[in-house]
Amino acid sequence: MIATREAPPRRREGFPGQRMRVLPRPLVARAITTPPLSQLLVTDVGYFPRASTHGRVRTHGAAQHIVIVCAAGRGSCTLPSGVHQVQAGQALAIPAGVPHRYEADAEEPWTIWWMHLVGQQVPDLLEAIGATAEHPVFGVADPAPVISLVDTIIRRMDHDETMASLLASAGAAWHAMALLAADRRTIGRQQSDPVAATIEHLRANVSTRISLADLAGMAGLSVSHYSALFRRATGYGALEYQTRLRMGTARELLDTTDRPIASVAAQVGFTDPLYFSRQFHRIHGVSPTEYRSHDKG
Repeated sequence: MIATREAPPRRREGFPGQRMRVLPRPLVARAITTPPLSQLLVTDVGYFPRASTHGRVRTHGAAQHIVIVCAAGRGSCTLPSGVHQVQAGQALAIPAGVPHRYEADAEEPWTIWWMHLVGQQVPDLLEAIGATAEHPVFGVADPAPVISLVDTIIRRMDHDETMASLLASAGAAWHAMALLAADRRTIGRQQSDPVAATIEHLRANVSTRISLADLAGMAGLSVSHYSALFRRATGYGALEYQTRLRMGTARELLDTTDRPIASVAAQVGFTDPLYFSRQFHRIHGVSPTEYRSHDKG
């Protein structure tokens, strides 16, 4: 149960090697009305190494969305949904307005990189990650690039508080959130998603069209259940995903060979060159011939 009144942090500063930047709130109020910062703005950012006695309680939640990446040690977070443990290689996301308490473990205090975000795109990014108030903790397959981006934000905000620095910080934060979303999908497929083997099978057999029923059978699932899981993992239906894999190979052939369009179509599993061209145009907005004529690279 979260305390009924605002409690002070156990410790707000003094961690050897810590770094932290907080934008003045009048600047935040102005910046958040300015495109494109209205979409995403970093208001606070920091690095707390081995943050012994670190903790924070906000009984009414924060005005910003909070993202914490745990690089070492461990900690915990209490939300209305319960107590959630956070370990090295995991991240914690707390939506704005959700009451919470988080703190470092007393015996093995966490080392964390963190940022507070506001803006219209942030809820969509959290949704892409899959982070909610009920499930705020998630694994990070490769923390290093995410941490590097948070470090970039700290350095830019250390430099000054100009529009250029705020824009650069916002771009780095968007990139970090996108990496967290990509990592979450990768980890989910590796650990628990029964469609993972079928996705790899499709990638290895681009030129072969495989029916939805056959794919579901390979995964040992009903067609409806498999379809839902596949779309959650890739963002596409299974047949559309196959088409886009085939078009990716077709683009490579068009870019690197002089083979006729019909030959390219056959190579990626289309027996009808006209149907191939229609599908190519649907996805790319141009015909295969027009695509080949464009300068690239």
